Amino acid sequence: MKAIIPAKRLDSVSEYYFSRKLKEVAEMNLKGLNVINLGIGSPDLPPSGETIDTLCENSRKPDVHGYQPYVGIPELRSAFADWYRRWYRVELNPNTEIQPLIGSKEGILHISLAFLNPGDGVLAPNPGYPTYFSVSNLVGARIIPYDLKEENGWQPDFGALESLDLQDVKLMWTNYPNMPTGAPASRGLYQKLVDFGRRHGIVVCNDNPYSFILNDNPLSILEIDGAKEICIEMNSLSKSHNMPGWRIAMLASNARFVQWILKVKSNIDSGQFRPMMLAAAEALQAPAEWYSAMNEVYTRRRKIAEEIMTTLGCTFDSRQAGLFLWGKIPDVYAGSGQLADEILYGANVFITPGFIFGSNGERYVRISLCCNEQMLAEAKNRIAETQKQRQRS
Repeated sequence: MKAIIPAKRLDSVSEYYFSRKLKEVAEMNLKGLNVINLGIGSPDLPPSGETIDTLCENSRKPDVHGYQPYVGIPELRSAFADWYRRWYRVELNPNTEIQPLIGSKEGILHISLAFLNPGDGVLAPNPGYPTYFSVSNLVGARIIPYDLKEENGWQPDFGALESLDLQDVKLMWTNYPNMPTGAPASRGLYQKLVDFGRRHGIVVCNDNPYSFILNDNPLSILEIDGAKEICIEMNSLSKSHNMPGWRIAMLASNARFVQWILKVKSNIDSGQFRPMMLAAAEALQAPAEWYSAMNEVYTRRRKIAEEIMTTLGCTFDSRQAGLFLWGKIPDVYAGSGQLADEILYGANVFITPGFIFGSNGERYVRISLCCNEQMLAEAKNRIAETQKQRQRS
């Protein structure tokens, strides 16, 4: 039989780090090791009761189980538009400027296929979400990493960006509040990004799922004058409304960009379950008190996460926003992978090594806040014991 070989594009990517590592964690748990997972950012809190009730009530109806529109139902698009108006001060036409997505991760693929030809340049942050890199590789784009560094507040060095050959660059990925570093957004930063994109004809794609987590001032890049002409913003209910498994997200931009992306999306997936979209529309109506109650929980968890970082000898910026805590590791470790593995195998606690986000993350680790206070406290105690053993040895 003639040998079967996969497409060459598979040579440009590897299995997602968390896919591989969580298999290992599962095997450890099967052995009874009871690993505490402080790695992945999957909220353990539930959506609002109204959201769940809406899903249940509508799921019982006999006429809601068929295929739905590729553009989503009007109720969901209108709810996203109202949400942007209320919280971000942005006016969006729900009929032409909003596209619901089955998650932001899928949106990265749709956008990349819509804008990037093989060989086109794409600016991706280092450190940054690994999917920006893997999807760019899959579509055959030329990745140009741009540095985010602690001394610059984890913001782009625009002087360095201007010195690059940008002639064939079509797309730039940004993500604020930043993951993994927790650096917050600012209107000044967004103004610079919009100006940069407009002058060079580069579509700036801002990934914005963390703006409601431990952040008193949600911002959107689309607030900036002229942003809609050159920017796309993705947003998600995964983090802000505790709905990661629901796969409800959206993108917003000008009508032409949205239509181009729809051409791709409509050939890849279909519309979402109608009761789920109705429930998402309900979730988007949450009052300020709902977000405050969620953040009270995360504030308590964050305090323990900071104690864990201190126990590890890591330093961190207490002004971080978002669902994680990012800390710089001490010099005694060769790299973040060494520290993370030492904690996994010594304390049965899984934390994320920063190297998976790029070379500028090598000296950092990340702790997720998606774990209750009791488990965080147990993780701290386990790590403290391993640190004592390390010092004795």
